[in-house]
Amino acid sequence: MHSPHDPCVRVRGAREHNLKGVDVDIPRDVLAVFTGVSGSGKSSLAFGTIYAEAQRRYFESVAPYARRLIHQVGAPRVGEITGLPPAVSLQQRRAAPTSRSSVGTVTNLSNSLRMLFSRAGHYPPGAERLDSDAFSPNTAAGACPECHGLGQVHRTTEALLVPDPSLSIREGAIAAWPGAWQGKNLRDILDALGHDVDRPWRELPAEQREWILFTDEQPVVTVHPVRDADRIQRPYQGTYMSARRYVLKTFSDTRSASLRAKAERFLAAAPCPVCGGSRLRPEALAVTIGGRTIAELAALPLTDLAGLLDGHDESARVLIEDLKSRIAPVVELGLGYLSLDRSTPTLSAGELQRLRLATQLRSGLFGVVYVLDEPSAGLHPADTEALLTVLDRLKTAGNSVFVVEHHLEVVRGADWLVDVGPGAGEHGGRVLYSGPPAELASVEDSATAAYLFDESPGPAREVRSPRGWLEVGPVTRHNLRAVTAGFPLGAFTAVTGVSGSGKSTLIGELTQELEGVDRLVRVDQRPIGRTPRSNLATYTGLFDVVRKVFAETEEAKASGYGVGRFSFNVPGGRCETCQGEGFVSVELLFLPSTYAPCPDCDGARYNPETLRVTYRGRNIAEVLDLTVEAAAEFFADVPSAARSLRALLDVGLGYLRLGQPATELSGGEAQRIKLASELQRGRRGHTLYLLDEPTTGLHPADVEVLMDRLHGLVDAGHTVVVVEHDMTVVADADWVIDLGPGGGDRGGRIVASGPPERVARAAGSATAPYLARVMP
Repeated sequence: MHSPHDPCVRVRGAREHNLKGVDVDIPRDVLAVFTGVSGSGKSSLAFGTIYAEAQRRYFESVAPYARRLIHQVGAPRVGEITGLPPAVSLQQRRAAPTSRSSVGTVTNLSNSLRMLFSRAGHYPPGAERLDSDAFSPNTAAGACPECHGLGQVHRTTEALLVPDPSLSIREGAIAAWPGAWQGKNLRDILDALGHDVDRPWRELPAEQREWILFTDEQPVVTVHPVRDADRIQRPYQGTYMSARRYVLKTFSDTRSASLRAKAERFLAAAPCPVCGGSRLRPEALAVTIGGRTIAELAALPLTDLAGLLDGHDESARVLIEDLKSRIAPVVELGLGYLSLDRSTPTLSAGELQRLRLATQLRSGLFGVVYVLDEPSAGLHPADTEALLTVLDRLKTAGNSVFVVEHHLEVVRGADWLVDVGPGAGEHGGRVLYSGPPAELASVEDSATAAYLFDESPGPAREVRSPRGWLEVGPVTRHNLRAVTAGFPLGAFTAVTGVSGSGKSTLIGELTQELEGVDRLVRVDQRPIGRTPRSNLATYTGLFDVVRKVFAETEEAKASGYGVGRFSFNVPGGRCETCQGEGFVSVELLFLPSTYAPCPDCDGARYNPETLRVTYRGRNIAEVLDLTVEAAAEFFADVPSAARSLRALLDVGLGYLRLGQPATELSGGEAQRIKLASELQRGRRGHTLYLLDEPTTGLHPADVEVLMDRLHGLVDAGHTVVVVEHDMTVVADADWVIDLGPGGGDRGGRIVASGPPERVARAAGSATAPYLARVMP
């Protein structure tokens, strides 16, 4: 039995996901980095085992009633873990974004600023002091009554509601109306009210058009529907609703994302006329500090806000010092360009994780294990140095910092390395090395060692000559001010710059409408599906091929089974107990629902009759359980399947299982599946591929594989544009556009553009010194 003051976290017999009974000891109070190729099992060890066990132990101490309110990860598959302190996890997952969540609410900075205004603000003569809640747009006491604290009101116009005025109402002039019966009903009501539904819209009198679209009246009339020959239609009482009323009601009330999106097409958002977009009541906006309202201060970049707070009211010194000490770690992590009112959905996953990290620095916890998921994601090399300082500070405060990471600078800054591998999926799941970084050099099987100690630049590649240019601009959006840029056609372009310099805004201007673009493909990191029913095979279309192969077997034909029999999404061949999900939800009294494998199909998703049909000795459930690599051999002589599988292997996803639910995939994996889906298509004509940080979550060995594929696309005559922070990728590009020099208001300009060697010598570029280091 180890003492409670065991200096190590000792893991024995970890079998989560692909881990093969792993035993490992990791010292406490160090910065320990988990490395290995994508899919090797790093996250399974750090998050799936160590963090999951710490969380499970904490929940054991929570009352059962309270436990059901908290999302739990479940007990990990591990023999035992000793010496494990409480843990805090900072992952890159996105919470469901809401327009009310902002930088200020995530970091708690808004609370401090509201307290400062409440206690030390300058009030108009005779005005009574306001509670801090009155300065929040998210409370009834503070929200502007007109826009309910959202800062915007949605309006509509005749031009939006009726895009083609040459049509009559019967022909569908009012595009905003619903389809099917409800739209016909509104048309019949107008007919019954005496309006001419067969005249072109533009010929109707102006006051009639105004009433039809904008009235708040809801008259009820008896409608005599036009009789259809095949069915009797009786008169009914119909209630009229104007087009504006219908659109606003749908937009505010519907739960359907597609209906809401359709309604939004007919609305124009404008700043609220009462609060001017500040989201607050007039009483709160009358209070100032240094002549500025709380809304004006919340709109400033944090670096400017910290500067303005200097030299203010002595009575508020304690509150001001508290606010500045909370802003400092956010600025230190390279996020000083953000403002408090910047909404959370507009932040990248990397920005959001670093905001949470900055908040943790202020929390003053010690004796804790922090488990971080690629904190360097989305970070320019200049910001990575600040990140290492922050991680070091968490460690100095008496914590253990366990980081899953691919960025070599972070790996080199570690006190302890745990290298998992050697390969991905089936070929990984072992700890190859656990110890100080320097000694990893002697581990032959390690894919990490080859990159960590060999800093020699790659071979020089001949820069391609463009066969034309895509001209963009002048663009004035977010922090870009009248920026114009040229992207070479038939070449590989990297867009670089520190976080917040305007990279994503600039490539967002590349559209299908530009001269020279036949087809545009955006490959982003959004999930490929939100339910376990969506998986790798269904997304790539591979599942259709597999079902066809099964339907053509002698057994299937003899039983009269068609392609639909082998789908787990429709009744017929699936297990009806779990409706093809493979697991069932178990309701427990006072505890959260948990998922257990289906008792009838044991997770196979299909009924016994379907599972009797085999192809080359495997049933459909066993085929879905194959990894991409194994499936490529299994279906080698089925051309349509082999093409899909080859594309997935080419982007380094050979370790994923065909039936792996979309919900288990990382953002980087989702992005590479989308890329593979594109690669397998027969490409006609010129295509422009846009990728936002395609190397996120990739080990340097996987980056090489991905770069080969992207250069292959360019060699085939296409154009590739990537937003990228990995300098080895940038050095390998034909053209570089560097934005900056800083983030937010200090960015938004093109600092340098040209071939990599020219940008590496550019004065005033934050990217140049880091690019110069890796240039051949």
